[in-house]
Amino acid sequence: MRSLRLGMAQINTTVGDFDGNLKKMLNIIEQARRMKVDLVTFPELAICGYPPEDLLLKPHFIDKNIEYLNKLVRASTGVTVVAGFVESQDDLYNAAAVIHDGKLIGTYRKVYLPNYGVFDENRYFRAGDECPVYEIGGSVIGINICEDIWYEAGPATAQAYAGAEVIINISASPYHYGKVGERAKILTARAMDNVSIVAYTNLVGGQDELIFDGNSVVMDENGKLLAMGKAFEEDFIVTDLDIESVFRARLHNPRWRKSAVYDDLPDWLAPRITVSGPTSGVSKPALEKRDVAGIGVTEEIYKALVLGTRDYMAKNGFKKVVIGLSGGVDSSLVALIATDALGKENVIGVSMTSRFSSPGSITDAVSLSNNLGIRLLSLPIDKIFQVYLDGLQAVFAGTNPDTTEENLQARIRGNYLMALSNKFGWLVLTTGNKSEMATGYATLYGDMAGGFAILKDVPKTIVYQLVVYRNCKAGFDIVPKTVIDKAPSAELRPDQRDSDSLPPYDLLDQVLKAYVEEDKSVDQMLKMGLDESAVRKAVKLVDGSEYKRRQSPPGIKITTRAFGRDRRLPITNKFKGSDQ
Repeated sequence: MRSLRLGMAQINTTVGDFDGNLKKMLNIIEQARRMKVDLVTFPELAICGYPPEDLLLKPHFIDKNIEYLNKLVRASTGVTVVAGFVESQDDLYNAAAVIHDGKLIGTYRKVYLPNYGVFDENRYFRAGDECPVYEIGGSVIGINICEDIWYEAGPATAQAYAGAEVIINISASPYHYGKVGERAKILTARAMDNVSIVAYTNLVGGQDELIFDGNSVVMDENGKLLAMGKAFEEDFIVTDLDIESVFRARLHNPRWRKSAVYDDLPDWLAPRITVSGPTSGVSKPALEKRDVAGIGVTEEIYKALVLGTRDYMAKNGFKKVVIGLSGGVDSSLVALIATDALGKENVIGVSMTSRFSSPGSITDAVSLSNNLGIRLLSLPIDKIFQVYLDGLQAVFAGTNPDTTEENLQARIRGNYLMALSNKFGWLVLTTGNKSEMATGYATLYGDMAGGFAILKDVPKTIVYQLVVYRNCKAGFDIVPKTVIDKAPSAELRPDQRDSDSLPPYDLLDQVLKAYVEEDKSVDQMLKMGLDESAVRKAVKLVDGSEYKRRQSPPGIKITTRAFGRDRRLPITNKFKGSDQ
């Protein structure tokens, strides 16, 4: 019986941390030797981290990447390794190194370079034009990279027709909710259509606003899930692949050789390269059975936010965070996530009450802090607010109070938080959600002031879902029920409610999903049955707030289209969706 012991290293790399990335890889290789693994796979661009962006324009960055690839090659005695790196041969390629027993055997160059959403790979790389297959341990292996597996008439199919029984895909696939299911459908289709085992190794970890969720998988030739990596955690997934079953399946299912897809394949060269011979007779330690169950979407999102927060802090050298706690649901969720990510000793809350703060909001902030065990500072703003009003009285004479006075309060709070940040080195976590960022319901240099925006891509309706999920997980109301039940309010004027300025959030978030994430027009949204006044108001607010969003801190992407690098619109722009 032909078999292959595969080890997929789902590691958390950091862009530019060549020492740290290599150390993780060497630790995995040592484990692989002990477990008699035939082939170890690492994620896309594992050597340098993903995405390196314009660091790729620096020649010394490319040289360093090659230097550390050579270190990995020298350390690979007794094992076969596939690892992502930047190849420099007349141009730059997003490549996979095929390494065996201390030698670089060859490279695969990524064929399909994504250039949509958060991706800009055409800016940096040239596309590959070959689909080699490798004989490793007596099995024929096709190796490709991330986007390559998404195409039906793509490298995976070319490699299967060239004899590949196992398709290895190394990836750095950013997370958004629903992505895990999308990937599973694609990988299942590739396995079944090509009657091949598909082994997908994904990156894990946070890199600026991107989260990589792991969830590496192995599918057999029938599309059955054989193994799955942990979600949002590093993992080393070792599994024994029954190569003989692929051979038998192909004998009994010759239709795959007659697929019309074959006729659609580009004319790629598919050379066969021998790496190592059969390893039959080698005694291997038994493997523990792995759990292949996934997790729910709400838990997915929460874990993504925790991981993104933890990695942003650690990878940028921050230890503690400071959060303005208003007693509202948004700041409560940020405090929850920060505490889970960093530990209660590294989270400081600040209560900044004013004449408009309700007694309930004050006590809710105290209760939350006590439940989390975090430090809570009290810095009332009313005296400073009055100084501002007195100082501006002559200039504002004859005018009525409006958002100007409201924004003054938000900016005083922003100044307090930034002062604490400057004095103690605490990173300010802003508390605004996607619904507010979309509509501009936020104050520049006020509640938008900070270093990281955890909820920047989290709609308000999902904020509530996450709080309820975390309370249920805890078994008691960490976030007081009064926080969840109260009407949302900025509390910057008497009896203020968010609904005074915005459509109800359950309706608003439907409009924002359609307009921001799906680019639907006003007419299309009206045909969906959405309220016309809400649609037109929301669209006008979104269109008029681009200048604010450009000045907001980075935040974690969890939807199909986040503000920032994922959605790029000009500030100066006469084309308005509200005019449709």
